[in-house]
Amino acid sequence: RYPFRAIPQASHLGDAHASIVEDDPELAYWEQRTAALARLLERDAVVTPDEIRRHIELIETITPMRGALLVARAWTDPAFKARLLADAKSACAELAIDIKPIVHLTVLENTDRIHHAVVCTLCSCYPRPLLGEPPGWYKSMAYRNRIVVEPRIVLAESFGLRIPAEVAVRIVDSTADSRFLVLPRRPEATEGWTADELAKLVTRDSMVGTAEALPASAVVR
Repeated sequence: RYPFRAIPQASHLGDAHASIVEDDPELAYWEQRTAALARLLERDAVVTPDEIRRHIELIETITPMRGALLVARAWTDPAFKARLLADAKSACAELAIDIKPIVHLTVLENTDRIHHAVVCTLCSCYPRPLLGEPPGWYKSMAYRNRIVVEPRIVLAESFGLRIPAEVAVRIVDSTADSRFLVLPRRPEATEGWTADELAKLVTRDSMVGTAEALPASAVVR
């Protein structure tokens, strides 16, 4: 019936959380909290199970391809790129990409002088309307704590991304209202490529700043 594992009824969140732990100790912490909250919302007639399910299905239709198309357009259209960096929400609207849930969106360009990477030190704020759900590592305490303290080491050891010493590294911290998207550097040897072809080189991690875009050789034209 629910898009979550079966959970017992409870009178309030504290009891629900405790009973779930006792009933199924293998449930991950946030799965427990989510399932308990879903029960409470149904009990109080705030939402129905079908409404929850439909929303989850909608979320699952969003993939990083939305963000990739945005990046590819910026790579091929200098005027659009300027608008994207100046007013990201308006630029998204030009491509009919709905990001209304995001209050503020900032797009940051990686260059041969500066490299940006995104984190949310408080929880897991993420540009979901553009990239879909965040990966597990983005939500982990290890990433959230370390990337702001020793970014070069984390990028090198955890993601295999080694930033040259002459390139500055800037870590940006997302919040409940503000989201960030990285505009990665355009790969070499892609002159004359269409936006659709270039979009295939744009990965989720490159738009978070933990990777570069794929090289031209990664795609067969």
